[in-house]
Amino acid sequence: MSLKNLPKPQKSGILLIDKPADFSSHDMIAIVRRVLRTKTIGHSGTLDPMATGLLILLVGREATKRQPEFLQLSKTYQATLKLGEETDTWDRYGNFVSASPVPVITPEKLQAAVQKLSGTVLQQIPPFSAKKIKGEKMYDLARKGVELKPRFSEVQVAWSDISQPAPDQIAFTLTGSCGTYVRSLGHQLAQELGTVGHLSQLRRTAIGPYRVENAFDGNLLKNCPTDTLYAQVQVL
Repeated sequence: MSLKNLPKPQKSGILLIDKPADFSSHDMIAIVRRVLRTKTIGHSGTLDPMATGLLILLVGREATKRQPEFLQLSKTYQATLKLGEETDTWDRYGNFVSASPVPVITPEKLQAAVQKLSGTVLQQIPPFSAKKIKGEKMYDLARKGVELKPRFSEVQVAWSDISQPAPDQIAFTLTGSCGTYVRSLGHQLAQELGTVGHLSQLRRTAIGPYRVENAFDGNLLKNCPTDTLYAQVQVL
């Protein structure tokens, strides 16, 4: 679809989408542009293809001008950490890197590890991320085989609903400030537990006050009539 000469949107506002797995956030934006027949669509933070859950799309110029405001909202995720196996992307879509025995993890040991990664946390930025170094995205450099020094950023993190459904699995809910990488926190949690790990599941359930329960099912986008989708746009 050519983006040239597309009309202005019928109305401006936010569109909550429940993104399915195996689609990038930009895939979702491209589909919504085609359905709404407009170019002016932004977002409030992307999701990796593996992840499902809430995307907030900003429709129209009035909404896209408020993108910085939405980007700063905290985000909440439900995740499962697979222990004992590390991948290069720190999630299950990556290539296997290494394996390590999983020690016996008592509730006390798990709580102590989580406590070390709560509050103000210095997280390692995943090598396979969109973070730019001298104008080039880190995942492009990683794919070229460029060796990158570890880079870190400070975020605010709160954990809840922590459980161990299997000896090699940790399930949790995590709320993080802008810029939080859940796979990075999972990677660091595995290290605190004396092993390695990667995220096997990730779902974003909230962005600020907005909940995924109120989002439009992304699986239904392709065949959605224009007027039906416009009816889901919330005017700010």
